[in-house]
Amino acid sequence: MFEQISSRQWLQGLSLVGFSSKLGQKLLLASSLFVLLTLPTKLVAQNVVSQDLETASLYQQGVIRYQNNDLPAAEAAFRQALQRDPNIAAARNFLGNILLRQNRLELAGQEYSEAIRLNPNFGEAYYNLGLVLHKQGQQQAAVSAYRQALTFNPTMAATHYNLGLALYEQGQYQEAIAAYQQAINLDNSNTDAYLNLALVLQKDNQIDQAIDTYRQVLKLNPELGVAYNNLGSLLSMQGKNAEAITVYQQAIRLNPKNALALYNLGVALYNQGDINNAKKSFSRALNEYTRQGDTEKTENITQMLQQLGQNVTSKTPEVKQ
Repeated sequence: MFEQISSRQWLQGLSLVGFSSKLGQKLLLASSLFVLLTLPTKLVAQNVVSQDLETASLYQQGVIRYQNNDLPAAEAAFRQALQRDPNIAAARNFLGNILLRQNRLELAGQEYSEAIRLNPNFGEAYYNLGLVLHKQGQQQAAVSAYRQALTFNPTMAATHYNLGLALYEQGQYQEAIAAYQQAINLDNSNTDAYLNLALVLQKDNQIDQAIDTYRQVLKLNPELGVAYNNLGSLLSMQGKNAEAITVYQQAIRLNPKNALALYNLGVALYNQGDINNAKKSFSRALNEYTRQGDTEKTENITQMLQQLGQNVTSKTPEVKQ
């Protein structure tokens, strides 16, 4: 997924599984697609991409304007070059990048496919086509494109990462784990790869490995609240309430309004027998959810606090995700 630093495009999103109405124990999902458009660096370096000098000049103008983030002018230059010589695969790839950055996915996919037709060994175009397919929800086709890209550039960490995400989304956990591990081997500073690896390990019931991986996430980014909550949830699942309490408290120190961590801290305190502090934590969580206007969670916690106030202990609160 990598181009030169000056022209990188990172489009990342974090999707979280919401608070369960059942007060159940779930993990927050932290799956984010890296969309780092690749450029045909070898072709850019060539002095001539067409025997027609005017066409080559238009192409180079497009490259310069793209690198200066002047996308309309870059698109115009590439289209003029392609009108004169429609067989410039690199120009097709650049044009696809512009269209993808504008979220014109169908047209971007057409340009990448044409680039591949013109140059079947164009690894960057396979990767970029994978991005389009992935964003369109065509995970299996995206997997095929990413794997094809890796045949030309097996050391591209971002391709392994996105491959892992697409495999995870299809429920292919073992293959997703292998892809994330390869991404980490190539870039051991990739917090998102560690985070998603931890999630897949948990989904695959490899809890100890997931816990170790969450700890690695927090070494890389000690301020990542989602990792604290997920780690705390796993520790609670193992009955390690004292450790879970410490983890949730760290999350709350980072964000005192973290309603989910406040609630889960209350659960861990309750399970430790510290009912008074559990009630305080539940009350703080209730205040935050009330402020957020989340009536479902507000009603659930209110009912639970009423039960605790009546010393009803037959139903133990559960950690939420």
